[in-house]
Amino acid sequence: MRTRKRYLSLAAGLVLLSSVAACSGSDGAEEPTVPAGPVPEGLEEFYAQRLEWGDCEPYADNALAQQAFSGEGLECARLTVPLSYDAPQGKTITVGLLRKQASEPDQRIGSLIMNPGGPGGSGMIAAAQLSGTVSGTELGKRFDLVGFDPRGIGASEPVIECRTDAEMDAERADLSSMDGVNDVADAERDAKEFAQACAERTEHGEEMLANLGTRDVVRDIDVMRSALGDEKLTYLGYSYGTRIGYTYAETFPGNVRALLLDGAIDPEQDMLESLIGQAEGFANTFDRFVEWCVARDDCALGRDKAEAVGAYQDLVRPLLDDPVTLPDGRTLTYNDATTGTVAALYSQQLWPTLNQGLNGLRQDNGIMLMALADSYYERGPDGKYSSTYEGLIAIRCVDDPPVTDQAKIEEAQAEYLEKAEFLDPGLPPSSARDACAFWPVEHTSEPHLPDVDGIPPALVISSTDDPATPYQAGVNLAKALGGRLLTFEGAQHTAFLTAGDRCVDEAGVAYLVDGELPPEGTRCG
Repeated sequence: MRTRKRYLSLAAGLVLLSSVAACSGSDGAEEPTVPAGPVPEGLEEFYAQRLEWGDCEPYADNALAQQAFSGEGLECARLTVPLSYDAPQGKTITVGLLRKQASEPDQRIGSLIMNPGGPGGSGMIAAAQLSGTVSGTELGKRFDLVGFDPRGIGASEPVIECRTDAEMDAERADLSSMDGVNDVADAERDAKEFAQACAERTEHGEEMLANLGTRDVVRDIDVMRSALGDEKLTYLGYSYGTRIGYTYAETFPGNVRALLLDGAIDPEQDMLESLIGQAEGFANTFDRFVEWCVARDDCALGRDKAEAVGAYQDLVRPLLDDPVTLPDGRTLTYNDATTGTVAALYSQQLWPTLNQGLNGLRQDNGIMLMALADSYYERGPDGKYSSTYEGLIAIRCVDDPPVTDQAKIEEAQAEYLEKAEFLDPGLPPSSARDACAFWPVEHTSEPHLPDVDGIPPALVISSTDDPATPYQAGVNLAKALGGRLLTFEGAQHTAFLTAGDRCVDEAGVAYLVDGELPPEGTRCG
């Protein structure tokens, strides 16, 4: 649910032991016998494939991946899956995998497959970054940590292609859709061009776009589960990754061992409802940031909490007409300044960086805020972007029905800006339709409560002041899954292994390893 352009885009803005056998792997460890567990008819070839693990360096397509994949003990492979599961004998594509093997193979439970969210986030990078955190813990000892790049993303092939790096830079610098005159026409022209470019530039074109959503990702995961040798799936999903988790449980209820879902997407919310929910979340977290900031002598927003929103707007609104030029020739626009702010609200650890960036803006220095915005868009120091932003839009557009009613869009934008006042640019709300309204293929999913009768109880973690996935969404998802809710009290988007909270981490590990749920009503933080 990442956004930009005119305010916020609707698309862009979440116990059985496995078997092992005696085939030696790249480091002498035992490789699984495949297939494992049930195999859908006609897919035997895919479920029985043997993964060839090797060096991860060839899989790195950007600077962030290169750094992440250089970690010790990491190995990568490609999983072959049908482009369309309705035509499994037709075209095939590949899904990139990364793993860090269990350090105590004789105590190994199986694979812990993870997804970091987005949609469009790289699970390979996330798993590589998390591998050091779990090393030496019960998770690291007893599970192979496996991350994957969903179809069309990162190291998976083919990858979604919509904008060149230069075009992305130009789009971020363009404020024509916020000129208060032809903004709707400009924004919709850009949205149409983006949708058309995705279809024209992505290999397999519309066929790839039509089979890109969560419906197909969970089918890939089931192929992955078998190829890894796991009869049951143990899964860790963050943010949008929670949608992957509960969709898998609905599609393959008999194949679930454990689901830990952190930072939940509400399964019943449509795009507009999700947008409004995020407004409340970001506004609440901005308030928490303000409380932290005004207690500091160097607070960029002053020392009066009641005046902080106005102080913030006084800093960023001038960028609508007068962007700040950076030493490298790029310009910090209003959109990038607010994007950098939103990026910093995802974690309390970034609040000092945000304050530093806002103080810099007072001196016409936009370097820090641009760095935060670049991190949000995953733009590397070499100027290359990852596929996350394009993947987010493409996946959202095929996952949910498009919103085409301009009156409803304008109403939702007005409500968003009313709730998240700090993000109000001082312009009328827009009725512009986003790329999903012009998407060249039909959506493949609808918001609904998942039907997951018979699955083991899931563990859902929800943070009280989560900016991106509000707390109530976790409450709702836990109830829908018949699972257990664990509350983390903090201003943090996701908490398990990310917030440094021992209470959360111990509860999550106990669940994944032993299937032990925390007591009802457990609160951490």
